[in-house]
Amino acid sequence: MDALGFFVPLMLLCVRWSAASAAEDIPWTYTGLVGQTEWSQHFPACGGSSQSPVDVATTRTRFDPSLTPLTPLGYDQHGHKPFTLHNNGHTAVVELPDWMGLSGLPWLFTAVQMHLHWGSGGPSHGGSEHTINGLSADAELHLVHYNSELYPNMSAAMTQRDGLAVLAILIVTGEETNPAYDSILNYLSRVRHADQKVNIPAFDIQSLLPKDLRRYYRYNGSLTTPPCHQSVTWTLFHERVQISKAQLLKMETTLYSSRSADADKMLLQDNFRSPQPLNHRVVLTSFSAESWKELSSGEVTAIVIGAMCGCVGLAVIVRFIVKTIRSTSSWDVLSNNQPAAMPRGKEPEKTKETKNDVALKATSGGEKKEHSSRPPTEP
Repeated sequence: MDALGFFVPLMLLCVRWSAASAAEDIPWTYTGLVGQTEWSQHFPACGGSSQSPVDVATTRTRFDPSLTPLTPLGYDQHGHKPFTLHNNGHTAVVELPDWMGLSGLPWLFTAVQMHLHWGSGGPSHGGSEHTINGLSADAELHLVHYNSELYPNMSAAMTQRDGLAVLAILIVTGEETNPAYDSILNYLSRVRHADQKVNIPAFDIQSLLPKDLRRYYRYNGSLTTPPCHQSVTWTLFHERVQISKAQLLKMETTLYSSRSADADKMLLQDNFRSPQPLNHRVVLTSFSAESWKELSSGEVTAIVIGAMCGCVGLAVIVRFIVKTIRSTSSWDVLSNNQPAAMPRGKEPEKTKETKNDVALKATSGGEKKEHSSRPPTEP
């Protein structure tokens, strides 16, 4: 009886382990026979109620003043040992050293790896996993950490509810090149095919992040790929990072999901999962929308410049109105000072008086001259 009580749980454990291993060996994709719409049939956790990614509806978020700024540990101290870049057939993965970590959460988390998600249509065609108010970014960067205070490694932590912490950065495109992202993108051509790896020079991981780490969204979710364990504390930064259109094109068109020996070459594109239902969850924010102090330096600068431009524009309008009023007043004054038109043959009285005065003066002058020209009479 005791032996039976020992072997039965052991056999059940082996069956579960074998089933989990078999599930993990299933070649899943984002589209096709084992695409994301079929994931839950092969990976039960993918059909759970706390899946990721999600759409963040900002009007439904809740401000949580207890959410403090996150502090990356060792991100900017990469040392001299190179990083490993790996094409796993689903994305480009950069393995991170275990002395990098993350504080600002209830436990200390150790860095494991970072990877990218992107689309296929260029700028403004989507590619990010998370969306905000229904709008996608062009790509998304994930930095994965495990709870090293409670669990010995990533494998043990990924099945636990408090096991993982992932930082998510939304990426948009602009005109300027982002040199930090070139530290990854310039080496993609060396891992074109699935299962290829290459060492790349170590670089400052901190430079990949947005400058403002204070403002973010927080919720509990899952891995966005099979086996979709619901073990992730997600931090989605509010500020986006910009790369150039050429950098996005390189991201979308360099890698293949197929191996080098495969006859069919398939570009690795659209490697993002669609947003999942929030269900019972509430997305928390570390910032209040009404607080001026929570604005980033870039947003404050934009607001100040906008206000200054508005003031200049208002001053120009006021000056124009004042000049118009003055010009109208001056014209009215000139019009009032001009004499009214008189009928023909009739002159103004003042003009007549002036002519009479001239005539009288002329007559008096003539009399004086005549009087003075006469010879004096003798008495």
